[in-house]
Amino acid sequence: MMSSEIFVPGWLQHLLVVLLRFTLSCAAPMNLNNGTECSARGPAPYILVFTGHWSPQTFPKQYPLFRPPAQWSKLMAVTHNEQYRLWQEGAPASDGLKSFAEQGLTVDLVKDAKEARKGRSVGSMYRTAGIPSGIGHSSTEILLTPRSPLLSLIVKVIPSPDWFVGIDSLNLCEGGQWKQEVTFDLHPFDAGTDSGFTFSSPNFPTTPPENITMITSQKPNHPANSFYYPRLTDLPPLATIWMKRQSRSPVRQQNRVSNHILPEEIKPHRYSETPLDCEVSMWSSWGLCLGPCSRGGLRHRTRYILLKPANSGTACPELEEQEECTPYNCLAYQ
Repeated sequence: MMSSEIFVPGWLQHLLVVLLRFTLSCAAPMNLNNGTECSARGPAPYILVFTGHWSPQTFPKQYPLFRPPAQWSKLMAVTHNEQYRLWQEGAPASDGLKSFAEQGLTVDLVKDAKEARKGRSVGSMYRTAGIPSGIGHSSTEILLTPRSPLLSLIVKVIPSPDWFVGIDSLNLCEGGQWKQEVTFDLHPFDAGTDSGFTFSSPNFPTTPPENITMITSQKPNHPANSFYYPRLTDLPPLATIWMKRQSRSPVRQQNRVSNHILPEEIKPHRYSETPLDCEVSMWSSWGLCLGPCSRGGLRHRTRYILLKPANSGTACPELEEQEECTPYNCLAYQ
């Protein structure tokens, strides 16, 4: 009696499995990028403009006027996918970011990005010229691709211990479409590698290093902090990023520093002045009691100004105080 089972060779079974998997993959492709996959058709060129708003009017406290004056380092931007991170709030700074945040050096950051580009997690790198003042522009043209639709960038605050502004993994591709225009306010971050409180603090390494944190008007909560403005709920933007999609591809820069004449529609933002209240020292000890021994005299104490008021801030209080007293070491009349 012949068996009802049909014999199928092993090679044919393997071929059928391969064909079935191929058919299913074409019918329902799997999303392996956790929602960050870009399905846009072709690359997107943008002009990127960094604008500094760091002025004595918006940030009057300890504003650096010399050695060196307030200024911005060169900007470093990287296009990438979700497998790469230039920096991340709440995470420790890499050696490259530490070098950049403390000294403005990009050598290690560029080296790390080139290594990541071998694995196709980084697309391109761009740099702009530095800005020799707190207010000003720098710009470059960048090209984003569906393979690398995310943008990260950093700019060092000069002078500062290890402070910078930046963007972490901004996705410019949504719903299969490239964004036409974006504006991003930038606030200061602490790299967590230096323990200075002020713009001109000497180098004092943080041991062990801390995670990257945002600097706010009340954090760090210490009057010595250069960004400490207890009357403000939020700090004004220290800088902004403006990006607009272009109709043509950017000219290749061969990794050279880039700067462009800005489009006429870019106008400097104007922010209201930040009030800075007067700060005074603690009172000194009372001085000697001055006056005739026969009756009460006067004694004095003083304090001095730590920080002068600015932009209609609270005026300084009295710096000298006196009160009546009884002289010491006086012989009473018998």
